[in-house]
This record gives sequence, structure tokens and C-alpha cells, in this order.
Amino acid sequence: MQKIDLNYVSERLPVRDENSLKGDFGKLLVVGGSVGYTGSVYLTATAAFHSGCGLVYVGVPQTIWQVEAVKLTEAMPFPLRDSNGQLTTGATAEIISRLEKCDALAIGPGLGRSQETCNMVLQILSQTEKPVVVDADALYALSGHLDVLDARKGRVTVLTPHPGEYARLTDNADTPYDMFAKEHSCYLVAKQHRTVIAGPDGRTMVNTSGNSGLAKGGSGDVLTGIISSLLCQGSEPFDACAVGVYLHGRAGDLVRDTETAYCMSPEQVIYKGFRDAFIECLANEL
Repeated sequence: MQKIDLNYVSERLPVRDENSLKGDFGKLLVVGGSVGYTGSVYLTATAAFHSGCGLVYVGVPQTIWQVEAVKLTEAMPFPLRDSNGQLTTGATAEIISRLEKCDALAIGPGLGRSQETCNMVLQILSQTEKPVVVDADALYALSGHLDVLDARKGRVTVLTPHPGEYARLTDNADTPYDMFAKEHSCYLVAKQHRTVIAGPDGRTMVNTSGNSGLAKGGSGDVLTGIISSLLCQGSEPFDACAVGVYLHGRAGDLVRDTETAYCMSPEQVIYKGFRDAFIECLANEL
């Protein structure tokens, strides 16, 4: 299995033309959040912005919109219909409408698991042609409904499960990653100590960066943000996954070196680690 390393990533960073506008670097829609889980969607949106995405929109339940409006100074949050602090199918039409003006969707961080919320996720996956990164509670919604995933054949769908989520999706945690990705025509980011990327064409790669300091709540939300951002900037889907995973892990390594694995946080990975990881990759290009 080929390894994802600095040279691989440096060759595949999206090019940033100096003669450009914010719209040239992609528009991302992030959908997530619920009462008690306002940090997840914040981390995803912030990670997307700080990894190069030009514009980031964030759809959250009406109940928590004011909280996100204060937290998100760089992204643009807007309220959606909810019930008891979680999104409902009443939000589907507006999400689809707003997504038409964006390049990709990241859905799931902090979303919640009510039946209405799960139904909303399945409706969106069925209706949109846009690339979608499916994480966290959106993976929960997809469990038992792989027919919805299969119906997206020909469209870009990235799944980012940790081992427990993968076992729930497959009903068999021993299902080979490449077999699952090929059978369901998706890109699989199997999060673990050394994350594995599998594509629908049979390609598989293993990451070489990261440390135990990333084994904390919120790290997966950050990873979703950077993968989604790279998709919006025009990266080929497999590369968006591989480059995103490496940069996230490498950013974590650089933060660990100053903060220790005990003390580092997902927010520090964004605000301190991303900068140094990108600088390292850009210097390696020269």
C-alpha cells in the first residue's frame, strides 16, 4: 500500500493564482450543529477557511444560530428550521437551494440523531449532485441505508468513519476498505492511528502523519473541514482525501512538538498547526 508523505502532498496542493478572487477558491456549505454540540460545526467551518477555501457558509438549527453567529467571524452562518434543537426535513429545501451556489457540502458534525434529522440527511444525499463529505451523525443516518449511497454512483461522496462508525455502516468491521469503496462507489477515509484512504477505482493509501494528541473530540470535525476545502479548491477527490489527512496529521505533529499530546487541542491544530504544515509543504516544492 502506497504511503502518503510530504513529497506526495507537496505535488498535489491546489495552485493559488495570484490574479484571483475569493470565489475562485471555492464555496463550501457546512451543515451541522445542535443544542449541546455547537463546537463541531464551528471547527469544521474554521478548518475549511484556514485551509484555503474562499467562502464558507454554515447552516445550523435556528435554536443555536445566535451562538454560531458570535463564534464564526470568518464563515457565514444562517438559521434553518429545527425541532428541539436539531434540524428537520423542513430544512431540506433551503439547504438544497443554497447548495446550488456552492461547490461542495460537508454534513454531519454535531448534527444529532433524531429521526427527523436522519431523514433530512438521506433526502439531501438523494437530491444533490454536488460533492458531499459525510461525517459523524450523518454517517449514523446513512447506516442501514446504503442504497442511498449506492444511488449516488457517479457523484462524489466521501465518508470519514472512525472504527465504530465503520462497523455500524458495514455491519462487519472486517470488510476490507477497498472492497467497500469499490462496491459503493465512494471515497473512504478510514480514521485510525494510520488512516487509510480507499477510492472507488481500487486505489488505497495509508497516511504517515499524526499522533495521539489528535485522539480528542473535535479532531474529526477539523479533518472534515480540510478535506471539504480541498474539494472546493479543485482537488481530485482522492487527492483531497489523502492531502487533507496528511496535512491534518502533520499539523497535529507540529502542535504536539510545542504543546505536547496531552495539552494540544483541535483549535490549536487549525490556528497554529495548519500554518506550519502548509509552509513545510510549500517549501518542499521549491
